[in-house]
Amino acid sequence: MLKLNNLVLCALALLPIGLIAQAPAPSAAQAQTANGHRAEETAIEQVMKQYRAAILAHDGTTLSGLFLPDANLWLNVLTDSAYARAQAKSGTAQKVRISSYRDFAKLVSTTPKSFDPEHSNVVIHTDGTIAAVYFDFVFNVDGKANNRGSETWQLVKAADGWRIASIIYSSEPPV
Repeated sequence: MLKLNNLVLCALALLPIGLIAQAPAPSAAQAQTANGHRAEETAIEQVMKQYRAAILAHDGTTLSGLFLPDANLWLNVLTDSAYARAQAKSGTAQKVRISSYRDFAKLVSTTPKSFDPEHSNVVIHTDGTIAAVYFDFVFNVDGKANNRGSETWQLVKAADGWRIASIIYSSEPPV
């Protein structure tokens, strides 16, 4: 009986190894697709770095060049608590504010203040043609957090590389 129990234990211990050995290895096409996606994610991360560098340098021209020329969707959505505070100050406060990258590029180019956007928890989804990027941000002005929230970018891979089609972000300014 002891030998039978040992045999059963050995068989159970070896079962996962047998299952792993039978699992199909990724095909060359799957490996190539994974490598292609990683290359596209790296290119999108580069757009994010260029975006930040343009803001730090007050370079509205470079910043504008990261967007599709006719793209104009830039939405700032106040969180519920930020909206309540804004409503208390002014009954005409808007929860969703529509702007454009052109307005932001002009602000970046003309302000004497130091802007420094920080991005964290970045998640990129792409099929190599379109992409969605979601992340948390803190927007610092003159070294102090001026706004924070979550942000999403929609990007397209144009003939000349990745371009931002839209930006939508939640907004929680400090109290």
